[in-house]
Order: sequence, then structure tokens, then C-alpha cells
Amino acid sequence: MTGYGKAVVTYKEKKVSVEVKSLNSKSLDISTRIAPLYREKEMEIRQMVAKAVVRGKVDFSLWIEHDTGVEATPINGALVENYYHQIKDIAASTGIPEPADWFYTLLRMPDVTMRTDVETLSDEEWAVVSGAISTALEQLDAFRCQEGTALQGRFEQNIDTIANLLVSIESYETLRVEKIRSRIIEGLEAIPEVEYDKNRLEQELIYYIEKLDISEEKQRLANHLRYFRQTMEEEVSQGKKLGFIAQEMGREINTTGSKSNMAEMQNIVVQMKDQLEQIKEQVLNVL
Repeated sequence: MTGYGKAVVTYKEKKVSVEVKSLNSKSLDISTRIAPLYREKEMEIRQMVAKAVVRGKVDFSLWIEHDTGVEATPINGALVENYYHQIKDIAASTGIPEPADWFYTLLRMPDVTMRTDVETLSDEEWAVVSGAISTALEQLDAFRCQEGTALQGRFEQNIDTIANLLVSIESYETLRVEKIRSRIIEGLEAIPEVEYDKNRLEQELIYYIEKLDISEEKQRLANHLRYFRQTMEEEVSQGKKLGFIAQEMGREINTTGSKSNMAEMQNIVVQMKDQLEQIKEQVLNVL
């Protein structure tokens, strides 16, 4: 969900800039900074952003830069002249000296440099600005698509690594059975003058091994890996779904670790967990 987009357009004497930034978030959270002239369109802008972004923390900025010549506040000449005559009349009637610096005095009088025009947003200008917003959102989407492609490649590597580690466990499973059997028999033989029923020992050993069997966990984990790959190929946004699949993968890996009862297998489980944590961290970047 990390992305960035910017567009700049010119309308008459104005330069209008639009900037959109997005970060990870479980839901859609839009923060806006909009120039006063365009605030009446805030709801429409939010709808445009929500449609394009879907999920994430979004910072939207829209501001105006005026041409410096146009930006200068006009001086009300008629009002200046009126103040000039009033001051001269008062000075003549009261004997108070006239100002030494007329411009300094007159330009400080009320409303001399105050704007009297009220700027309104025309349909033509809004069409230009909304086009810039669409362009910025398209850039944001292109940025996120590029990031998504790279992210998918990393996910593929993580999934491949977990799948290969899962296969490598198989070679230790048969060894584990023999080790468990040998350890139990050695323990019994170490106790002097103890006789045991070999048939009963085999039954107990089978029961013990069945409790430690990880065939179902391996199968479910393999299914989750396959489902994760399939979900990544779907066109519709599936970030939350990938997060749920990753959680299920974690359950199977944890159960496999608790049943391993063998250092080599537990080391493999630790490596699986490391790959899964990388997936969980990055899956938050997926819509």
C-alpha cells in the first residue's frame, strides 16, 4: 500500500499542485490539506481517493501557487484620494501639521490594500484540477503496482524456501522413529533385572510415534502454501486473505515444531518461522 503520486497543472495565472502519499493501514484513513478555494469539493475528492486507494493511510495535499505579479494586493486608488482630501481638510481646520510621508500614512489607512473581490471556483477550473487529481492517483497506483510486483517476487522466494524446508524434514522422520525406539530400549535395559514384554513395547512405541506424527501438518502446510500462491494471482485485492493464510501456515509450523522431538527437525522449523515472519511483515503492504 506504500505509494506516491504528484501532478501539477496550470490554470490561467495559477499553478495547482496535487500530491498523494499512502502508507500501510488495516483500513482506509484519508487526511487532506486542501486550498480554501477547493474545499467545497472535499467530499468529491475523498470519494476519488477512496475509489483509487481502497485501503491504507493516505495524505492528500492540494495547493495553489499564484504568479507573483497577480498575487500583489491591489491598492484602492479612489479610497486613497478620499483619505488624502479628508486629512488635508482636518489639518487645515485644526492646525495640525500635514503628514511628512503621505504614502506611509495613506497606505496604513483601513481597507486601502484590502481585497474586495471574492474568488469563486468555476466548472472549467474544477475540470482541470480534478484531472490533476486523477493523474496523481494514477501515478500512485502505478507506484504501488511496481512495489507489488517486487513484493510478489519476495513472497515467491519465501514460499519456495518453506516448501523446500518442508521436504527436507522427511529425511529425518524415519530416523526419528529409530532414535525414539533405541532411546526407550536403552532406557529399559539400563534398569537392572527388568523384564518387559516386547509386544507391549511395540504397541506403546506405535502409540507414542502416532502422537508425534506430523503427516497431517505437512499436508495442511503444503495446501496453505499452494493456496497462498493461487491467491497472489487473483486480480481482486486480497491482502487480508493472504494475512489469514499466513496465520494458518504459522499454526501448522508451530504444531510441527512441538511434535518434532528432534534437534535437526526443530532447526528446520525455526528456519520456516523466519521465512513466515518475513511474509507476515510484508503482507501488510498488500491491498
